[in-house]
Amino acid sequence: MAVVRISKEEKTLHDELSIRAELAPLHVEYERWDLSRVSQDASADEVLAAYAAEIDEMKRIGGYTTADVIDVNPATPNLETMLARFDKEHTHSEDEVRFILAGRGIFFLRDAEKVISVEVGPGDMLRVPRGTTHWFTLCEDRRIRAIRWFQDTTGWTPHYTNSGVDAEYQPLCFGPAYLGERVESSIGI
Repeated sequence: MAVVRISKEEKTLHDELSIRAELAPLHVEYERWDLSRVSQDASADEVLAAYAAEIDEMKRIGGYTTADVIDVNPATPNLETMLARFDKEHTHSEDEVRFILAGRGIFFLRDAEKVISVEVGPGDMLRVPRGTTHWFTLCEDRRIRAIRWFQDTTGWTPHYTNSGVDAEYQPLCFGPAYLGERVESSIGI
């Protein structure tokens, strides 16, 4: 289950309905999907076949033309260089859609008033609409496996804002053991 934090408001959300409500004004969609269809070591083709109905439905409603499986781990060549492309505030000219199969990461979403961090993990599906100001980083395990959807793979280039806001926020992942107790967050400075 995702964990949403708004440091400016000292707010942390853990339940699906509250998370959806908080993200709705940004037009960001959040859902929980079943992970029991494939084993953790399933091939990309097996994953795509197991989720074919959901993939096709997302393509239909979002105009996506393709989907794939990304699998990033500490042994991924040039991992730090790849991550550096997305850990600065940016937008995209198409949606960023992810269904997390393994690992964890944080999407930081910014509107005119606040920054919302969304820690995603296995079973979380997030759709960040084109033009949404955001950045992303992995949690400490440096692992993420996800289904991605694209309207046009060339449109997924980051367009940096150069605002510097991202430098004020450090990733802080609580992970699956986080039970919702109040924790003083160092996300916002």
